[in-house]
Amino acid sequence: MASYPARAYSAEIDVDVELVLAVDASRSMEPFEQKIQREGYIAAFRRKDVIEAIREGVNGRVAITYVEWAGSTVQRIIIPWTLVDGAESGEKLAAALDQPIPSTQSRTSISGAIDFSSSLFDNNGFKGMRKVIDISGDGANNNGRPVADARNEAVAKGITINGLPLMTRGDFYSDWAVADLDIYYSSCVIGGPGAFMIPVSSWDQFPEAVRRKLVLELAGDGPVVHKVDWVAAENLPVILAQNKPEYDCLSGERIWQRRMQDWESR
Repeated sequence: MASYPARAYSAEIDVDVELVLAVDASRSMEPFEQKIQREGYIAAFRRKDVIEAIREGVNGRVAITYVEWAGSTVQRIIIPWTLVDGAESGEKLAAALDQPIPSTQSRTSISGAIDFSSSLFDNNGFKGMRKVIDISGDGANNNGRPVADARNEAVAKGITINGLPLMTRGDFYSDWAVADLDIYYSSCVIGGPGAFMIPVSSWDQFPEAVRRKLVLELAGDGPVVHKVDWVAAENLPVILAQNKPEYDCLSGERIWQRRMQDWESR
């Protein structure tokens, strides 16, 4: 795997947003799906409207790191913290992402991804007006600690968690999936000021979903709730966080345990 050199900063740089892009690299993600994910972000950072959203902020610059995750102990920093302040730096970030994709790993730990991502804000050389973790994934948490606990701790630190639930699983993984991943994400994963998600039901929607999500996350200095009407669309709705305490946020763990018991009984 090609490396991307970390940048050393002598003092904290003021930015509008510190953004962790935490992307699912678990085994349920097929190679072509991994490729679509990576290419979606590559294309987005080459888009004029994404760069304009960055430039229109109070500071006109953001800090971004790109992480791939799977089980509770499997997180890989693909792109370390990088300053993006225009088309040139956006292109450099896109080019750095355009590299061979590492192999996938077992299990799905959204809680591990949140915990790991939360730690990346410490002493990273930037001082953001907002701190955001963006979680994309195609399944519920089934490894590590409860996802709601990790979410709540991150939110208590002033971090917003947004989501990109990928409801695109094939038949092979259908027995392992929660039936309503979008509701799961809105109830158990996302949280914090202005938290939102954009569900993706087919892979052809992914590039546009990434573009929209980044424009919302990177534009301006306020919560996304004030900008929702600007980008909402029927096929890619922007959904805000919901408080549904009755929702079973351990549904992924229960499915995993049940399938393991079925497997062992054969």
